[in-house]
Amino acid sequence: MIKFFIRLGLFVVIAAIVFALFSNVFIISQTSDYIYANIDSIPEKEIALVLGTSKRNVKGEANSFFDNRMEAAAKLFHKGKVKGLLLSGDNRTRYYDEPSDMKKALMLKGVPESAISIDTAGLSTIESVYRCKELFKHEDVTIITQQFHAYRALYISRHYDMDAIAFPAEEVPVYSSTKVTIREFFARPKALLDLYLPNKLMGITQL
Repeated sequence: MIKFFIRLGLFVVIAAIVFALFSNVFIISQTSDYIYANIDSIPEKEIALVLGTSKRNVKGEANSFFDNRMEAAAKLFHKGKVKGLLLSGDNRTRYYDEPSDMKKALMLKGVPESAISIDTAGLSTIESVYRCKELFKHEDVTIITQQFHAYRALYISRHYDMDAIAFPAEEVPVYSSTKVTIREFFARPKALLDLYLPNKLMGITQL
């Protein structure tokens, strides 16, 4: 009996590893063609969905992920590649408000307030994308985030039949992004489970 459970445990571990590897290869292969690194060649879209992150890192320092996303969003708007920006992020308390921080940063970069919309309930990537289509009624979008994250965001958006592309924000140094990259590796298989397994409700917080 003990040997049976050991073998079962090994099988589960190996199956999980294989599924994680498959998920990463599959999602990247399905979405890489929709990522435009050259701003001059990117198609014009109705709106940019800017995915939120904290303004500061755990050490209280400026978060390069945040700064680079704001820079990319401002460039895209000023270049005339989008008509407006939908800022989607976490607003769980009055002390933590990603969308408001994004709005302030973008206005400092010359983006007019009239071009900015805010979604304060984008608690996860899947919720941000889903709400962009179902609540804000935007289907023709450019997603702004770092490239490693854009693959998953694009896969989710295309699952919901959105005409989405991505403009990747500048990456950050490896020493600052290792944990995030590892997290993303596991977030991709979770995204497939969330999208295709039954009884997954949108109200559940996800990666």
